[in-house]
Amino acid sequence: MKPFDESAAAAARSRQAELTKPPGSLGRLEELAVFMAGWQGAERPRIERAQALVFAGNHGVTAQGVNPFPVEVTAQMVANFQAGGAAINQLCRLAGAELTVIPLDLDQPTQDFTQGMAMEVADLVTAIQIGKNAVDVEADVILLGEMGIGNSTVAAALAAATFGGRAEDWVGPGTGADDDIMANKIRAVNAGLDRHKGAATAASILGSYGGREQAAICGAVIRARELGIPVILDGFICSAAAGTLLVNDPQALDHCLIGHESAEPGHRRLIAVMKKKPVVTLDMRLGEGSGAAVALLILRAALECHNGMATFAEAGIG
Repeated sequence: MKPFDESAAAAARSRQAELTKPPGSLGRLEELAVFMAGWQGAERPRIERAQALVFAGNHGVTAQGVNPFPVEVTAQMVANFQAGGAAINQLCRLAGAELTVIPLDLDQPTQDFTQGMAMEVADLVTAIQIGKNAVDVEADVILLGEMGIGNSTVAAALAAATFGGRAEDWVGPGTGADDDIMANKIRAVNAGLDRHKGAATAASILGSYGGREQAAICGAVIRARELGIPVILDGFICSAAAGTLLVNDPQALDHCLIGHESAEPGHRRLIAVMKKKPVVTLDMRLGEGSGAAVALLILRAALECHNGMATFAEAGIG
């Protein structure tokens, strides 16, 4: 795994101290520039190639009545992504990210995790490898997102299995659950937690609850770390998927930013236990990488200031 370059980060901090502004006056933008410097190993990091990956999967747990929409909507939304009609298409175009949408066996949902393992080992390994293979080795930053009817229920189960608590601590409305559907979600997650109590590693947690898109997200995160490419995670579902990797290695997500704090209620708690700070908070809860794409705009702003501003010496000030 490629480490964070402390010397490059120190050089970036020194540059920030010399720019024509009061120290710290650009706030989080300064932190983001230093973050990028350390992972790129350069005092003046740049984003010339941004890759957005959206993984899509279907889930057997939808049989428990956890979503107001049928699983067929996943494929319909994938088609919308591919046709350029979704929010993520517009945001990627604006932010300068190349979007790739990867559906994973949509016609064969994972198994219902209340009844058994969501994915057997071979299926899990395949999904992780798909995520690894999708990463562009020439990218300067990777954006990760997802699509899948029922995957907010899966995310709640992953978060509870990884960080503790019961369903009530993590379950939210997702795509618009009413009271009856919320009750179904809570019941399903608690049933899964009771069934899969022995899951104690990232692989066993992912295999127990699914889904394929969450496993692919983990694969992409792992591959990006091997290459030293910084990652912007999207909201609750994406964060819960990547969060499972912390079971194996507390530093597994050091190269990852949380793009935004989702309006999904479990995300704030998840961000806190992951010891992260979101780039933006806009009450978004769409998924599909939309929050990560907005965060990329902020990240580009951070680097424009870091690289383009004059120093006091250059400006003849002081």
